[in-house]
Amino acid sequence: MAAGRSEELTRPPDAARPPEKRRRPRVPLRARLRRDWPLLLMTAPAALLLLVFHYLPTLGNVVAFQDYNPYAGDGPLSAFLASEWIGFGNFNTLFGDPAFWDALWNTLSITAFQLVFFFPLPIAMAILLNSVISGKLRGFIQTIVYLPHFFSWVLVVTFFVQMLGGAGLLAQELRQAGIEPPNIMTNPDTFIVLVTAESVWKDAGWGMIVFLAALAMIDPNLYEQSAVDGAGRWRRLWHVTLPGLRPVIVLLLILRLGDALSVGFEQFLLQRDAVGRDAAEVLDTFVYHQSITTGNFGFGAAAGLFKAAVGLVLILVANRVAHMIGERGLISKQ
Repeated sequence: MAAGRSEELTRPPDAARPPEKRRRPRVPLRARLRRDWPLLLMTAPAALLLLVFHYLPTLGNVVAFQDYNPYAGDGPLSAFLASEWIGFGNFNTLFGDPAFWDALWNTLSITAFQLVFFFPLPIAMAILLNSVISGKLRGFIQTIVYLPHFFSWVLVVTFFVQMLGGAGLLAQELRQAGIEPPNIMTNPDTFIVLVTAESVWKDAGWGMIVFLAALAMIDPNLYEQSAVDGAGRWRRLWHVTLPGLRPVIVLLLILRLGDALSVGFEQFLLQRDAVGRDAAEVLDTFVYHQSITTGNFGFGAAAGLFKAAVGLVLILVANRVAHMIGERGLISKQ
């Protein structure tokens, strides 16, 4: 009797027991298709676009292991089969080229610089614009700021040349004032600052839209409750706004790290001759000059496959770090 009573006393109450996970009822495939066919129809064009322009060209990575000759056969498929298989020969040539390592260093340097001086700017701009009370003024500023995103890089570089070049508006005003203008557009030492400024002017406003949407999802009651508790503007920013933006910040940071070796092609190609190869050669322009223009397609495919592999590793590492700090990341943790 005493033993039975002791078991009852040591047994945890029902409220303390962990809740059992309820499995959702399995919906048949036909029922799910009947239910979700409008959504599937909406995503079909995007899925077809990915299939044709992304997934199917991935099969062409076999060129990285061949001495590919597009004229070896009667068509693209026969050229694949007729080209000589050389294994890792293209990768050995790639890693043994000092110009490749210079381009890789320039790419990583520009990526790191832009992560520090460009990535936080859309966040700050979204927070500042969100504090504007007038809706009309907020919409006008938002339109003006993100409009340059739709300009081509040719137009953006031309605008900077007309403003900051040796014969630009700034140089003319400084000469009239008796001051020798600085060398901005053709100075290799400050080229990293120049391309970051161009990227900020072109794309900061477009990135701001994402964070404005994230700010709109934050519950306004949190601001009211924190204000009632005596929290000032900076405390509300630190304890309400930034935690609300953190999931979006982490997600975009992961995506940016996955694309770390692709800082741009057209922007650097347009300015490469002005500042020199040592400052403006990145991986994309390196592949263009060393592969596309020379017809060495296997060499370029090896460089592209290297970029993809590094990007995949960076995404997986950043996603793991996101899970460690309590965020979902890009790939949900099972």
